[in-house]
Amino acid sequence: MSASEQPPEVPVGPAAEIAAGYAFEGAALELGALLWDGVCHPDAPIRIPLAVLNRHGLVAGATGTGKTKTLQLIAEQLSAHGVPVFLADVKGDLSGISAPGAESGKARERAGQVGQEWRATGFPAEFYGLGGTGPGIPVRATVTGFGPVLLAKVLQLNPTQEQSLGLIFHYADAKGLELVDLKDLRAVAAFLVSDVGKPELKGIGGLSTATAGVILRSLTAFEQQGAGEFFGEPEFDTGELLRTARDGRGIVSVLELPAVQDKPQLFSTFLMWLLADLYHDLPEVGDLDQPKLVFFFDEAHLLFKGASKAFLESITQTVRLIRSKGVGVFFVTQTPRDVPADVLGQLGNRVQHALRAFTPDDAKALKATVRTFPNSPYDLEEVLTGLGTGEAVVTVLSERGAPTPVAATRLRAPESLMGPVDPAALDAAVKGSPLYGRYAQAVDRESAYEKLTEGERETAGSAPASGPGAASGSPYGSGSGAPSGPVPDPPYGSGRTKARAPEEEPSLVEQVVGSGMFKSLARSVGTQLGREISRSLFGTARRRR
Repeated sequence: MSASEQPPEVPVGPAAEIAAGYAFEGAALELGALLWDGVCHPDAPIRIPLAVLNRHGLVAGATGTGKTKTLQLIAEQLSAHGVPVFLADVKGDLSGISAPGAESGKARERAGQVGQEWRATGFPAEFYGLGGTGPGIPVRATVTGFGPVLLAKVLQLNPTQEQSLGLIFHYADAKGLELVDLKDLRAVAAFLVSDVGKPELKGIGGLSTATAGVILRSLTAFEQQGAGEFFGEPEFDTGELLRTARDGRGIVSVLELPAVQDKPQLFSTFLMWLLADLYHDLPEVGDLDQPKLVFFFDEAHLLFKGASKAFLESITQTVRLIRSKGVGVFFVTQTPRDVPADVLGQLGNRVQHALRAFTPDDAKALKATVRTFPNSPYDLEEVLTGLGTGEAVVTVLSERGAPTPVAATRLRAPESLMGPVDPAALDAAVKGSPLYGRYAQAVDRESAYEKLTEGERETAGSAPASGPGAASGSPYGSGSGAPSGPVPDPPYGSGRTKARAPEEEPSLVEQVVGSGMFKSLARSVGTQLGREISRSLFGTARRRR
């Protein structure tokens, strides 16, 4: 019998004990095969019970160690079990999950090593893009829906400025001034620091002109980066992420993010909005035989970087509570140290790819990572620095909720295409989706900005409006300027101060906020919308459906 025909070695001793820890009775995802003392044991599969995937997880490892392929492998099997999946495709190479994988010697070799019956398979997928930037069905949020907490994070406001932004939202909610896009928010902020608007918030602290100026400058810079198109209508219904295909497989929702890689704060915070909105809408279901959705949060360190204590507390609470709504969350990052301890403590399933120890900081991160694992017969420092691409150290929760033994694992090969699909095929898939007609075209309906300008028009009668916003219909001209009058220098947008001559008429914003019609409007528009708004842990909101 040749060496290639020798039967696989049966694990004994500690290896046998590790293998026994993954012999689950219920449905489970197949990750790969046990590695022990340099030998791969295909008869010792390493698995994750389907029922514990709502207990969250972490996929970590240095660049180039195979984290993306691990996401793809897990997403494929979830879809096959009828579980919808959400993937954030930061690098643009996950669209291949919709197409059968390419036959290759490496894939066949890996399959033989881990006991996998590999078959080229594509999975049902929908492709989304933030606000229509890049390929994908546009995903938009209204400013009201996004909420003040997340917006303060993406604008990098300090705690005082965040509180002031919250006051602006509170006033708009109470008065039924819908904040659909950024021009709505700017209009309300400008009013609240005007002579007419200042009394509106006097009883609850008011809004200082200086703080309003900071907020407006931050909004303008944010919009000039192209972020304005992410806010508007139709607002994306996160319930779309819970769909299954006609054949019963879960739909893999892929958010294409390469076009916004240079806006990391935006896309990480936008992902948190999706998660917070799901939490806001889904009913309590407790523990299920399988999750309703598994959400993969790629480049997770961007979410936590520079986050305030209140923001981190909100993330921690959302992750803790969304489990009982049937949603599992996997954070994907380079080291466990990227995730705060309170969040890390809730991630029951761990797939740790190789780490490097080239520098003193690397060595420190390695030791910290080892301390986050249960006791193990492995020398984890040695194992973690010696793992190859597509290998990882795994520990998950068993069906009874206890951690499984730490297992070095050679992972299976994904059965879908490991790389992006052809751009033409991606475009055809997007435009052929039943959701494309629902979300592709932006809508600009009456909201706070229009309500404010309507008061000015009724006061001015048929007289033509003057000022920098007259030609464009915006109180801020092209949308990148700022209100003149209530907000101090420096100006927003042009970077240059333009003094108004004495004979010039007031700007459109000044006319609006100074009009009697506006006073009446601002004090009496406590509409049904204002009474229905309730905000979640992150300040996100939706009209009741």
